[in-house]
Amino acid sequence: MIRYIDRQSGKVHEEKVYFEGFLHLLYAKNIFSRFLCALISKNYFFSNFVGWWQNRRFTRRKIAPFVKKYALDATEFEKPVEAFTSFNDFFIRTLKKEARPVCTEDICMPADGRYLFFPHIGEGDTLLVKGKKFSLSTLLQDPALEKHFKGGSMVLARLCPSDYHRFHFPLDCVAQKSRLINGFLYSVNPYAVAQSVHSFTENKRVLTVLETAIGKVLFMEVGATNVGSIHQTYKPGKTYRKGDMKGFFSFGGSALIVLFEPKKITFDPQLLQHSQKHLEIRCLMGQFLASINK
Repeated sequence: MIRYIDRQSGKVHEEKVYFEGFLHLLYAKNIFSRFLCALISKNYFFSNFVGWWQNRRFTRRKIAPFVKKYALDATEFEKPVEAFTSFNDFFIRTLKKEARPVCTEDICMPADGRYLFFPHIGEGDTLLVKGKKFSLSTLLQDPALEKHFKGGSMVLARLCPSDYHRFHFPLDCVAQKSRLINGFLYSVNPYAVAQSVHSFTENKRVLTVLETAIGKVLFMEVGATNVGSIHQTYKPGKTYRKGDMKGFFSFGGSALIVLFEPKKITFDPQLLQHSQKHLEIRCLMGQFLASINK
């Protein structure tokens, strides 16, 4: 059972997991599950086939039941449910601008998702997530970047299939050219992370350095099960404002990681109290994330 806090209501919710039975099968502790998980996560044919399938017109019939099951607010969508041409067209939907107002504070949430916040990512290059450790150097695969972000702050956002899957710049910046680190497509659901946190260092991911008034900020998109496609819509070298769209994920679960240099920001205290208990908090794109230290 996965529980999270909803930031708007302050209430604890139980997450409805998409394909929960299949996820349990993949990450069960037996030889067959390990074999099946490796086969699916390491084989891009499976991800590509699912992507192709979700783009077929006949998948439109799944949209209305999905909206109902996950209690999505269709009034936020830029176009009506019946106008989507496939399930993936619905999955990468855009929202009305007023549905995600951007906060007036310094730094905003980059996406809808379930978040964990880490004001200090650990001694040396060790990151601690859900009580498990993984390596900053392995995550970044770049000694210069590792030096910038050692001892810094980290934001980890998990996007569920029911979430809005476009991601946005969290503060004013000039975005550099992105860099792809190819990898696998393990799930980032808590069921999977409980087995191995190394999904973040082994999965396909895209790194973009943002040049900002507080130095470098690293924005990373992490692919996951059935998400082989990370689409960048921004142009490198161009100046972007807080809340401008950076790109989107195609069908499936996925994650974002944002790294800040040491002592540059202060998270909203409300957010930290939940992360200290390893309890995710669901936030919406544009909500207040952190203040810049003066």
